[in-house]
Amino acid sequence: MNKTIFLKWLQEGNINIPSTLLTHYKHLKINEQELVLLLQVHYYLERGNDFPTPAEIAAHMTLDSMDCREILSQLIRKGFIEIIEGNSDTGIRFERYSLEPLWNKLIDQFLLNNKKEEEALNEKEESDLYTSFEREFGRPLSPFEIETLNMWVDDDQHEMVIIKAALREAVISGKLNFRYIDRILFEWKKNGIKTIEQAKSHGKKFRQHQTAAYKVELKEETTNKKAVPFYNWLDQ
Repeated sequence: MNKTIFLKWLQEGNINIPSTLLTHYKHLKINEQELVLLLQVHYYLERGNDFPTPAEIAAHMTLDSMDCREILSQLIRKGFIEIIEGNSDTGIRFERYSLEPLWNKLIDQFLLNNKKEEEALNEKEESDLYTSFEREFGRPLSPFEIETLNMWVDDDQHEMVIIKAALREAVISGKLNFRYIDRILFEWKKNGIKTIEQAKSHGKKFRQHQTAAYKVELKEETTNKKAVPFYNWLDQ
């Protein structure tokens, strides 16, 4: 290959295309012709040509300049491209394309998709939470219990993993009832416990304290127990 041609090819460089544009353009109702034309405008903007003509764009596409002009108009009407007018420092009037509306729409779409994914994940986690309670209780939850569980879920301080941890704590303690679980959540909230690690650590310390207190109480009972006097009936 001729070295000069190869050097020229290298100097063409690259353009940065957000991968989100390629994966989300259909959600913006952009077809493939519109997408390629947007990429062409992006290509020219990256190289300092702020207002490429339809003929310049058509030179790199299978469309003619009239088709490019029509698609450009469509993209402007749809709010993906904006024409900005102004005056240069020397007073010369100029026009330039801006793809900022496209990027803003793309960001909004990306955030919307993320929100939908998070909502779907939360619904699944919530469903799993109810299933966990019914499995541990060995029966369907009563309307009152469902309402209580909903209140815990709606409380910003109670992540679903924390509610599950409180359920697990109640199972370990052998006190499987909603009043006891509510007490656990109240204590954790009061002590600023927000992660599963903190909940496990607090639960372990609490059980150790309870065990130690029980041993002390048992020892005191044994010590204070009065000895029953033995009466020898044979001495009489």
